[in-house]
Order: sequence, then C-alpha cells, then structure tokens
Amino acid sequence: MVLAEVSRRQHRVGGTRTELTQQTRVGDALVRGLVRAQLALALQLSAVVLVGLGGLPWLFAIAPSVSRMTVLGVNLPWLLLGVLSFPFLVAVGWTYVRLAERNEQDFTDLVQRPER
Repeated sequence: MVLAEVSRRQHRVGGTRTELTQQTRVGDALVRGLVRAQLALALQLSAVVLVGLGGLPWLFAIAPSVSRMTVLGVNLPWLLLGVLSFPFLVAVGWTYVRLAERNEQDFTDLVQRPER
C-alpha cells in the first residue's frame, strides 16, 4: 500500500523515490527496513498477547486460590478468558494498526523528503 502510493506520486522525482521505483540496492534496503520494522512490531505485540493471555493458565495452576475466586457470581478464570480477553485483543489490534501506520508514515516521509 505505501510503496504503491510512493510510486504513484510523480510530481517530484527525488533520488530516494527513484531508488524505490527502479528497485536498486538502496531502494531494496529501504523496503527491507520497513518490513523489518513491521515484523518487529508484530513480534512485540505477539509477545504481549502471549504473556497476557498465555500467562493466565499458568497463574491459575500456580495459585489455585485465584482460580476459585468469583466476581459477581462468575468464576474469575471464565471472566478473564471468556469476557475480558476480547477487549484486550481489540486493544492490542488497535495498537498494532496505529503503530504500523506510523511506521508506514515515517517511511513515506523519508522517501518524500527533499534531497540535500
């Protein structure tokens, strides 16, 4: 998506943009940097989900008294895993989209800045 937008804008042909459209080594390095940044973001947020949701069964196994607690008549494990996990996943997804868009905007700004 970002690369297509960059190549469509032809009002000013700059060195960096030429590197991208002609798929030179520099352009390839820039694209790999963007992909690497997106991958790092995805792995970081995957770790957050893994610890946040994957750690709950460990908590219940290590501290059985926590797994027997009730909140408003509902067992705590059911409440955490069955109800509160969905807003947590939506929040992580929203965060990922915002940060991925920021990475893409930084890349676009780098490509479109005037050459010195």
